[in-house]
Amino acid sequence: MHDLSILLREFLEHLEIEKGRSIKTIENYEHYLGRFVLFAAEKGVSSAPDINHDLIRHYRLYLNRFLDKNGDPIKKSTQNYHSIALRSFLKYLAKRDIDTLSAEKVELAKQEAREVSFLHAEELVRILAAPLQFEKNLQKQLRDRAILATLFSTGLRVSELVGLNRDQVEITRGEFAVRGKGSKIRLVFLSEDAKEILKEYLSFRKDDRKAVFLPTTGKKTIKGEPRLTARSVERIIQKYARLAGIVKKVTPHTMRHSFATDLLMNGADIRSVQTMLGHSSITTTQIYTHITNQQLRDVHKAFHGKNKKEE
Repeated sequence: MHDLSILLREFLEHLEIEKGRSIKTIENYEHYLGRFVLFAAEKGVSSAPDINHDLIRHYRLYLNRFLDKNGDPIKKSTQNYHSIALRSFLKYLAKRDIDTLSAEKVELAKQEAREVSFLHAEELVRILAAPLQFEKNLQKQLRDRAILATLFSTGLRVSELVGLNRDQVEITRGEFAVRGKGSKIRLVFLSEDAKEILKEYLSFRKDDRKAVFLPTTGKKTIKGEPRLTARSVERIIQKYARLAGIVKKVTPHTMRHSFATDLLMNGADIRSVQTMLGHSSITTTQIYTHITNQQLRDVHKAFHGKNKKEE
């Protein structure tokens, strides 16, 4: 009746039907919780009422010592994803009045502060201009400029970018809706430069394909439609970062970080940035706080106590 394997399957069905979670989210929960159920079985625990604090403690030790396929320990953040999934599962069991350990008893591992990598103003200028300088194929040049400009202007996740369709992007108004994580819909905005660059690319196209960004070979597909993949976009960005002489690792998420830091450094409030990024929690957006703190330190250093020094 309280078999963990059966309850896990019912929980995943609950996420799909009642909660409307995406297939990717459900796959992640299945991966994290499947690992827990397997671990519990090895410890002789196969029923929900038998989950106790001691089992959780040993499970956290197991995760902390777990080595990935490269032989490296898994990150604290990944360990916490396992714990967060387990908490959700235990809360679901509690709602069904199944006697088991309270979700609050599952603590999260202490993580190091997340490092945010972003491009400075001069680096942004170089990478945004790189397709014009280095790409001779006009179709690729226009497309790649549009990718870079759209990412920096909107702060889109790469999955959101590759999923864009032409009929949803309103270039004239410079704003359109995207469906992000958790199927949440938010509004994003195109700068004047991004509007012109995207318009030029789409005007050049003579096809009737749905996707905004197409592979030049036509071989890559998502659900049967020719469409750039997230990995392809990552390679494109890394290519132009290298050509632009940027030594640090640059990914699509670096462009998203650059979008957020640019807004904050120019005076945007953190709540507005949270909305534009599509973060469900302000805590996630606060990873950028140390950047604005640095800006405040620079202002303090430049202007504080100047009169005293002059005396």
